[in-house]
Amino acid sequence: SVVAAGMPLLTALIGVGVGISAITALGATLGLSSTTSTLAMMLGLAVGIDYALFIVSRYRAEITEGRDRADAAGRAVGTAGSAVVFAGLTVIVALAGLAVVNIPMLTKMGLAAAGTVAVAVLVALTLVPALLGFAPVKVLRRRDREQYSGKPLSARQQRKAAKRAERDARRKPNLGSRWASYVLRHPVAVLLVAVVGLGVVAVPAASMELGLPGEGTMAPDTTQRKAHDMLSESFGAGFNGPLMITVEGRDAAAAAEIVGKRLVEQDGVATVTPATPNEAGDTAILNVVPTSGPTDGATEDLVRHLRSLADGLQNDTGAEVLVTGQTAMFIDFSKTLDDALLPYLALVVGLAFLLLMVVFRSVLVPLKAALGFLLSVTAALGAVVAVFQWGWLADVFGVDQPSPIMSTMPIFMIGVVFGLAMDYEVFLVTRMREAYVHGARPAEAVVTGFRYSGRVVAAAAAIMISVFSGFIVEDNDFIKMIGFGLAAAVLFDAVIVRMTIVPALFALLGKSAWWLPRWLDRLLPNLDVEGEKLSRTAPAARAASWRREQELVD
Repeated sequence: SVVAAGMPLLTALIGVGVGISAITALGATLGLSSTTSTLAMMLGLAVGIDYALFIVSRYRAEITEGRDRADAAGRAVGTAGSAVVFAGLTVIVALAGLAVVNIPMLTKMGLAAAGTVAVAVLVALTLVPALLGFAPVKVLRRRDREQYSGKPLSARQQRKAAKRAERDARRKPNLGSRWASYVLRHPVAVLLVAVVGLGVVAVPAASMELGLPGEGTMAPDTTQRKAHDMLSESFGAGFNGPLMITVEGRDAAAAAEIVGKRLVEQDGVATVTPATPNEAGDTAILNVVPTSGPTDGATEDLVRHLRSLADGLQNDTGAEVLVTGQTAMFIDFSKTLDDALLPYLALVVGLAFLLLMVVFRSVLVPLKAALGFLLSVTAALGAVVAVFQWGWLADVFGVDQPSPIMSTMPIFMIGVVFGLAMDYEVFLVTRMREAYVHGARPAEAVVTGFRYSGRVVAAAAAIMISVFSGFIVEDNDFIKMIGFGLAAAVLFDAVIVRMTIVPALFALLGKSAWWLPRWLDRLLPNLDVEGEKLSRTAPAARAASWRREQELVD
């Protein structure tokens, strides 16, 4: 159906348009960069298409089960729409949680992207069912439109519908249910192969080197890189990244002179410029040119050594000595990110764990979801290191020069990938939970979840990978790296973790997967994401609607 294919694209574009318009309007006031709108567009397109696709797919399934169009739309929003709300909340929590890192650039990027995702959720819950009202039958397959149009069928159409129903009844299970059945028969072997495979891909992540972009990491044919190389050849590698030493005290000029003499004696220092005092005479500045480049490990060691000398120089001169510069900023920035990583993980994973526990009413399902995320994000970071730092397949992905991974990349990847990974977990497992709540055995629930949601999750992952891969051709190194990393993470998480490891773990855990202590069951609110109440109230609602129609006719 062209309408069913175009509807998620249309609603996603509308949602992204609203989000980007808001970012553009607030850009000057809040100081948002162009990178912020690019990342918001990337995530808004990906999740917007996925959320609309999930609701439209559920609507089609409800129609083919014999429900009328209004009831099918209501059940689609009441079940798939509820899953979309919680999937979107996990993404929003992960992105908004970047504020914990306390780096303004990451905070703005995270909040802007979270706002775009929130708009995508609202569009999926409102505009998608409204569009279904305009084209309630055209979203179905062409051959099914006559049967479910609500108009009386002719004798010929009835015979064709009966033949299709008989053929569908004889049809073998679809690819998703066959794959789930295979995994359920060989859970241990499948689990070992998947975990070992991701572990091998994740190995390069252990040698990750972090840094910030500079002229030395740009493409060799750019004017910035040419100027950088010319200065390095003419004046030394350290000329492109001098260190600034500030001396603050009563007689700053005299103190700075003593500091300069001490600094020029240190290993790794090429030259020290004469001190420049201010008019008040209480502050002076010295520039130290290292013998190595600003991103070299030797320069980082020099910064740490000079900072360790600061206390001794203060005792000798009575003035406060501070070290800054490009390399010093790299060190401080990386330390800030390292210090914020564990609190950020604890906040995001903790909130998402509680959210998923409310959705699935289980302790083990959210736990395995979080562990699966760690596998996929580590493997994705390993792939990023192999391509952008080691230079593997550099020509294929347009990497001009291998360089250290940007310092913001790991923590940003963790936030975004965690949200997207929980998307697929919610989409796939809610259908399993729905079947289990309605009486299916654990193994049957897994097969049912894959029969109805496996194809949707695979299609959603393919769409998201395509969206992210499109940003690999960008000239901006950060956008290129983010696009590749997110595409790899979605591939690993959707295909290997959610569609391979998850059913294998369900096969091994059985009913234990849905275990929840009674005291916790009483504390948690019952949000009925799987639509158990809808199954009880829908027949009564249809009967009441029929009675109202009869009263109007009478």
